Amino acid sequence: MYPNRTLSDLLRTLVLIAVLAGFALLSGCASQANTPAPAKPAVVQHPTSGGAASISVYSGSVHARYESVLGFRVAGKLKIRRVDVGARVKPGQILAELDPDDLQLALSSAQAQASWAKADLALAKSELERHQSMLDKHLISQSLYDAKRNAYDAAQARQKQADAQFSVAQNQSSYTALRADAEGVITQVSADPGQVLAAGQAVVTLARDGEREVLISVPEGRIKEFKVGTPVAAELWSREGHRFAGKVREIAPEADATTRTYSVRVSVTDTDPSIQLGMTARVYSAADEGEMLAVPLAALAAKDGKPAVWRVDAKSGQVNLMPVEVGTYGESQSTVKGGLTRYDWIVVAGVHKLAEGQVVRPVDVAMKPVVLAAR
Repeated sequence: MYPNRTLSDLLRTLVLIAVLAGFALLSGCASQANTPAPAKPAVVQHPTSGGAASISVYSGSVHARYESVLGFRVAGKLKIRRVDVGARVKPGQILAELDPDDLQLALSSAQAQASWAKADLALAKSELERHQSMLDKHLISQSLYDAKRNAYDAAQARQKQADAQFSVAQNQSSYTALRADAEGVITQVSADPGQVLAAGQAVVTLARDGEREVLISVPEGRIKEFKVGTPVAAELWSREGHRFAGKVREIAPEADATTRTYSVRVSVTDTDPSIQLGMTARVYSAADEGEMLAVPLAALAAKDGKPAVWRVDAKSGQVNLMPVEVGTYGESQSTVKGGLTRYDWIVVAGVHKLAEGQVVRPVDVAMKPVVLAAR
């Protein structure tokens, strides 16, 4: 078929064809390897405004601004208690009485001591006057007169002491009646008739009329939100939706040993008769946390164990993981702050499938293309 070609020429031709085919195959593989992968779609959106404050809600109960724990100023046996829990009282009203027998005996003894001291002083005075006359006539020595003078001074001191003790006994005899010091309502009874009481032991607790407060317990991590005078809002569970103006009046200096929470008293400035003692209430506290943005919970990823979001570069379409600080978690979104702005584009779905520097094709929730306008 090829009369002018030798066997060696045919072999060289076949080798050349094989080499050219190999180069063509390698060129095709290299071209396929250099072809960039198509950009994957990524659902993106702008962060929304999360407000400038986060709202915390605490449950508590209504108390009186002033609560007096009343007790007798002297010890004795409780004879009668005239009020029970819930009784309304007026200033000066008798709430309870002690058995007065022992105090009456002490008063009689003090009175007798005062009478004896008065008689002793009269005797010492007459003795002094008689010795003064004798001294003037040089019938006695000066030292004897000085002794009578000292006896008279001592008698005067004993009379003053006896008079003071008699006054104290008179006062104590009047302390057998426990009286209300203000208008209000009895919220607690701590003693019953027949009980022997020490001086100052609690008998009843009186909640004064007037300003009302809500007592709440605040965890250690949130106590920094509260300062004396900070305005808050209070809401009764029985009147949901109606909020009363209030302010923080008192913050406990240390946490409760059992609950590890701080007691905070909130004064309710509104004088509304519907705010009754013991009612359950909510207190709303707005903690200023600077400018906050809200992102969907699905947009949150993690970087070095801390929250982050994937931000899309408007020019290149590449994504980069940006750390953020989470404020509060909601049902569908959370508030964040950091270097993120409301004009940034962030990926809000499939964040666990992205890689740093990856190019994405931004789309909205309806899978329609989104044009990233750089600002």
